[in-house]
Amino acid sequence: MRAVTIPEFGGPEVLRLGTVPHPRPGPREVLVRVCASGVNRADLLQRRGLYPPPPGESEVPGLEFAGVVDEVGGAVTRWRRGDRVMGIVGGGGYAEWVVVDERVAVAVPEGMEMAVAGAIPEVYMTAWDAVFRQAGLKRGETLLIHAVGSGVGTAALQLAGRAGARTIGTSRTGSKLERAAGEGLGVGLRGGEGWEAGVMDATGGRGADVILDLVGSPYLAGNQAAIAVGGRHVVVGVPGGSRANLDLRRLMVRRARLFGTVLRARGAEEKAALAAEFSEEVLPGFHDGSLRPVIDSVFPVMKAADAHHRMEENENYGKIVLVWDA
Repeated sequence: MRAVTIPEFGGPEVLRLGTVPHPRPGPREVLVRVCASGVNRADLLQRRGLYPPPPGESEVPGLEFAGVVDEVGGAVTRWRRGDRVMGIVGGGGYAEWVVVDERVAVAVPEGMEMAVAGAIPEVYMTAWDAVFRQAGLKRGETLLIHAVGSGVGTAALQLAGRAGARTIGTSRTGSKLERAAGEGLGVGLRGGEGWEAGVMDATGGRGADVILDLVGSPYLAGNQAAIAVGGRHVVVGVPGGSRANLDLRRLMVRRARLFGTVLRARGAEEKAALAAEFSEEVLPGFHDGSLRPVIDSVFPVMKAADAHHRMEENENYGKIVLVWDA
């Protein structure tokens, strides 16, 4: 089958459309013909040799998919050939077919275009898991979203608004803050230096109850200054760097929690539990219109290098999607 490959590490230009072995489903797995796959910063890191796939996962980049079930294993009970599904994978999303545990797949909402579905799994599952399942954001609390114009950032913004939470977002790009305001962002702050004062001002000196950190080390000191007593700081991405000095005393005084999370390395059982909860708690939002993926651009798979370049230059607001039928 065809797939985007990484014959050598480097910039976007190293990506090639090549051929890899066609996968076959096990007894409780489904073979999905991929129609669309979202581009994520993890893919850029993998391309540069900085984020290898977990042991046993495909070397083909891509952490999510949306497509049609083409074949089912003998013990599969949830899906039939022709069902439209989406989900997360440890690798292989940029290929024509993927094989996944039947429990990891989630139904694509009826009538939704595959390019739209391809923008959902990784960012909405990441945001839901980090902000609600782990950080426990509640109605009336304040969520601070760094890089609010990113895929995970836009997903978290919608999920928080749907849950009745207040939102503050940062971005280094003013136009992204303007767009986020149109999506319901309560307070937008320019990233860089000094944004923590804006957080404290916007919250009347209380600080943010939950911080969704998609930047990393440059914002650690600011996050410590802007977190509320009893606040939760969850690190999901570190494009700005992964090392910084931590003031433990400040963490203690605020009685705050700092923790990190990642989806890719989780086993099938954990991913299945997330998929089940996502189907029950989040998927209805795509049916009733309270949730809708923010799509920046759609590229044919053979233009994967252009898609990577756009994300690497931080030009995108929302998701970049690759499609096989364009």
